[in-house]
Amino acid sequence: MTTSTRGAARVPAVLVLEDGRLFRGRAYGAVGETFGEAVFSTGMTGYQETLTDPSYDRQIVVATAPQIGNTGWNDEDDESGRIWVSGYVVRDPARVPSNWRAKRSLDDELERQGVVGISGIDTRALTRHLRERGSMRAGIFSGRTIPAESELLERVQAQPQMKGASLYEEVATKEAYVVPAIGEKRFTVAAIDLGIKGMTPHRMAERGIEVHVLPATATADEVFAVDPDGVFFSNGPGDPATADGPVALMTAVLERRTPLFGICFGNQILGRALGFGTYKLKYGHRGINQPVQDRTTGKVEVTAHNHGFAVDAPLDKVSETKFGRAEVSHVCLNDNVVEGLQLLDQPAFSVQYHPEAAAGPHDAAYLFDRFVSLMEGQRA
Repeated sequence: MTTSTRGAARVPAVLVLEDGRLFRGRAYGAVGETFGEAVFSTGMTGYQETLTDPSYDRQIVVATAPQIGNTGWNDEDDESGRIWVSGYVVRDPARVPSNWRAKRSLDDELERQGVVGISGIDTRALTRHLRERGSMRAGIFSGRTIPAESELLERVQAQPQMKGASLYEEVATKEAYVVPAIGEKRFTVAAIDLGIKGMTPHRMAERGIEVHVLPATATADEVFAVDPDGVFFSNGPGDPATADGPVALMTAVLERRTPLFGICFGNQILGRALGFGTYKLKYGHRGINQPVQDRTTGKVEVTAHNHGFAVDAPLDKVSETKFGRAEVSHVCLNDNVVEGLQLLDQPAFSVQYHPEAAAGPHDAAYLFDRFVSLMEGQRA
């Protein structure tokens, strides 16, 4: 529930965590109340891409960078057609945006889209709390009159957990659409939208790929009706343990031995299709400065992340699956979380992070070229 007010910066607000921790500040964006899982993102820039990433559905994002909003809001950098975060938490919002591309302030855009936020709190203390206790349910409440703390806590604790949440269908496209190749068309890819970011098909289009973006509920017949050279499974929100439909579809793709590439949620889907489990991370990886090693080359990359779940696969051996041998291809150097999988006996691989990285970094852009190489090899 939200209401609009131009005096939001003077309106009191409170952030309530499910363990009873409370932070008082000022309203930022729309005034009202909102609920979601409180998570923190460590990117120093790219807040517009973060807020419009469908993978953040039902999450209250805490910005660890102390000042947010300096570059305002433009009409070019959205990753989807709307802001998906449930709420936004910042310490020091910029008073006046300063960028030649800005059309309006971040505060104005949050208000326009009805996104409830809070500013003026100690985001460092909040981030340390979430690191120690883990991501948890939270609520932001703002207005001239805020109910008693005990009532607010009860309302937060009544919200659903992220574990077990099935969210990918609610953020995915309902109708198929095509992103044409830029320049000469070389390949056709069927992309399964589980919460796809706009930059992802663009990165493929730059490489001469015509991308047919299909709904999350697409069937194998609908996928192969576009006669794809490869199939892509996108990022998306929620618990991968709930995604039985996408797992069945990926299984059908693997059975056809069609070149396959998955990102983020798509990595978790590949993990499940290969017989591995998934689990919820304590506080997840979110930001654009995460170190990952590509074990196939030994190179360490700075990468963009947004995931709260991970694949449970062995790091120290090649695994036998019903689709042949599989191994962990990428690993996070902070905590040894699986960041990529690849099959050794057929053309399929995935990564847990975001090589499209619209706000940077671009160390992992080569993965789109690797996908092209798989399709070239299959065609040959």
